[in-house]
Amino acid sequence: MGTEVESSTYSRSERTRYRERLEGSLRELKDYLAGSDFSGAGRIGLELELNLVDEASQPAPLNREVLDAIDDPAFQTELGRYNIELNHPSLTIRARGLRDLEESLKAELNRADERAIRAGAQLYAIGILPTLDGEDLAGEDWISEGNRYSALNAAILEARGEDIRIDIDGPEHLSYYARDIAPESTCTSMQLHLEVTREQFGPVWNAAQAIAGPQVALAANSPLFLGRLLWDESRIPVFQQAADTRGPELARQGVRPRVWFGERWIDGIEDLFEENIAFFPALLPEMSGDTGTTAAGAPKLAELLLHNGTVYRWNRPIYDPGKDEKTDDAGTSPALPANLRVENRLLPAGPTVVDMVANAAFFFGLVKYLVSTEENPWQRMSFAVARTNFYECARHGLNASVYWPGYGDVPVTELLDRHLLPAARHGLELLEVEDDVADHYLAVLTGRTRTGQNGAAWMTRALGRYEESGLARDKALASMVAEYGTHMRGGNPVHTWPLP
Repeated sequence: MGTEVESSTYSRSERTRYRERLEGSLRELKDYLAGSDFSGAGRIGLELELNLVDEASQPAPLNREVLDAIDDPAFQTELGRYNIELNHPSLTIRARGLRDLEESLKAELNRADERAIRAGAQLYAIGILPTLDGEDLAGEDWISEGNRYSALNAAILEARGEDIRIDIDGPEHLSYYARDIAPESTCTSMQLHLEVTREQFGPVWNAAQAIAGPQVALAANSPLFLGRLLWDESRIPVFQQAADTRGPELARQGVRPRVWFGERWIDGIEDLFEENIAFFPALLPEMSGDTGTTAAGAPKLAELLLHNGTVYRWNRPIYDPGKDEKTDDAGTSPALPANLRVENRLLPAGPTVVDMVANAAFFFGLVKYLVSTEENPWQRMSFAVARTNFYECARHGLNASVYWPGYGDVPVTELLDRHLLPAARHGLELLEVEDDVADHYLAVLTGRTRTGQNGAAWMTRALGRYEESGLARDKALASMVAEYGTHMRGGNPVHTWPLP
């Protein structure tokens, strides 16, 4: 939800007008979709959320100072003051596109990190910073400047009507009440964007949902929250609970959570926008004065897009009306056409750039394979099974078991090695990725399945080593985070990292 808002409270009449605008915008979107030809050029994009960490391996709530030092509009604030976000320009995946992405990310992050150090922080790509504790989330110092953040916090608390319960059971147990949405700010992710045509959207979204479990198992990098060992990808339950607008009574009644895997396979993008309006009251019913179209005739639909940004799907539908040509002191920026995208939001940040690009290669390649062949797993397994796979893999990572058509119940590493990784490799070939590039990233992923070591496994094992040496949990966490940072900057894929 990156759109700025002006208000933090809204009247009943404002909410009514907003809902009516949403309903009208949905009709307008459907009409535009029916008569428009989206190129679906297959361009990809990436957003990366980062933690700011001080010399003692503790969170550094310095994002304004760090952003001033970086001085690059590609880097922006995030919800927490100890976070920033990098928005990478879109690019083609063809040929050596993935290698170009890796080199570009390395260059941008290295330059930004050098400047961040001058402001007192280092950049860490990690799902949840293990050294974050309750004191870091207390009071109001955790939240970034900007009305959209305070307004979102107020809206979720008002909708919920009480403090937020965080209750997660894993190897260790955590249960407490948060007075605001601060726990949400601890979750940092890598978000992948895939441009598609209108006809492709339904199959691509279904494929992304079907592979969500194996995808998160491969990439898990968030085993700790507030110093407790919980799920291998603890971002999933932390984010879901921290942004939950339901009290216990509504949850027991089956009201849908704001952070939502979904409940069915779809036919097209319209299905998801219909669900947004049917199931989720507006959190920020801010009316836009700009209700027109772009120069190319695409409706801007500002309210519909703002509302979509406050429904937290793990695979979010994106309608982008594009941009008109603009000339200012900085020069002329070209017009951008309207496009449709699937935004894949379930991956954690980190551990290294090569790991993250390998995760992207797996997603883009496997989705391409599934929509280009007759496998169609969404026609051969229930949506409930895909959801179960997702949470099983978020909890257990590479130790999870999943169901897959034709394989039955199977360890996720076996499914990956026997089928999904080769399928992703085939998909990259269909995307015209050069062979050596595809082989490079698939070797990184295979390394994880063969060693059983992704980011979550390394952190869990490293923490155990430090505690076995006699360090208390807080000291062990700090030592582990420092070691993680050393390996992260070294750039070797996580499956090769030695234990301390």
